[in-house]
Amino acid sequence: MEEIKLMKGNEAVAEAAIRAGCDGYFGYPITPQSEVMEYLTAENLEERSGMIILQAESEVAAINMIYGAAGCGKKVMCSSSGPGISLMQEGLSYIAGAELPCLLVNVERGGPGLGTIQPSQSDYFQAVKGGGHGDYKLITLAPASVQEMADFVSLGFDIAFKYRNPVMILSDGAIGQMMEKVKFSKPIPRMVNLPKWAATGKKPGRKKNLITSLYLQPQDMEKHNLKLQNKYREVEKKEVRFEKYLCNDADYLIVAFGTCARVSQKTVQLGREKGLKIGLLRPITLYPFPYNELNNMANSLKGIISVEMNAGQMIEDVKLSVNGKVNVEYYGRMGGMIPTPEEVLEVLENKLIKNG
Repeated sequence: MEEIKLMKGNEAVAEAAIRAGCDGYFGYPITPQSEVMEYLTAENLEERSGMIILQAESEVAAINMIYGAAGCGKKVMCSSSGPGISLMQEGLSYIAGAELPCLLVNVERGGPGLGTIQPSQSDYFQAVKGGGHGDYKLITLAPASVQEMADFVSLGFDIAFKYRNPVMILSDGAIGQMMEKVKFSKPIPRMVNLPKWAATGKKPGRKKNLITSLYLQPQDMEKHNLKLQNKYREVEKKEVRFEKYLCNDADYLIVAFGTCARVSQKTVQLGREKGLKIGLLRPITLYPFPYNELNNMANSLKGIISVEMNAGQMIEDVKLSVNGKVNVEYYGRMGGMIPTPEEVLEVLENKLIKNG
């Protein structure tokens, strides 16, 4: 039976984690996502789920606790923002290299450096291109509502265990702090049977499981890398998610994710009122990116604009998608500033329509 609650995005993540049967949360406070840990610690988790909540001494410690718990086959997660996520990059590379499932939530804030606590989307490259060392990928989900902040927790865990790969929910301070109604389904119990690959010590009838990302011989390291790349190709075939809004007859397309997608949906409405055929493509998975869908759509478009809260990062994937078929422009705000629907429409008219 569904239950409806009025919650912040950060609180919705925490409640969803409890209901998803999460075994453990390891993290360190940083604005604008500190409510995740606050909500979890405020709940009577021993009575509700038995979930372990631990504030580590640092983000480096937190991500390595995730590494250890994930290696035991447990359903574990952490959350942070900009500077904290940066500190976790080495651990994330180890986790990806060891092929372990976990969930990481990044509620983005403006940067670089300590920056501001206001919302941003400037961690796109870090999340999608691999912020740590080596050839690895994080499967990246981009929520555009508090409901999706909740929904993507269980989805993220499912995908993480399906592919034995870390999954990131890439949100921002606006969605993390805003309050909306959220529908929650009935909680699921924590896992009883651990995965066969889990490092739980030597068991009768099998060799002990070994989890590592260390392969000293280059031939072995290449073989492992090729295995990872094959997995990523499978993810790219099966896990692409996106949403289209008024695209059937669109001459001009806005591509935006997260908060910018919410803003851009209003831009589409304002443009349609003026007789402009504008549509919106919202990537839900930033990796894997909807390259094929955007490439096919480009055949009937006169222009595309990528709207972002950064200096222009997703636009590189948009341009790769269309491969020169159509003009691609960019509009964005930085440092915690959120574009308005009217701003986006004005830029679209000036850059694409008047000059097109």
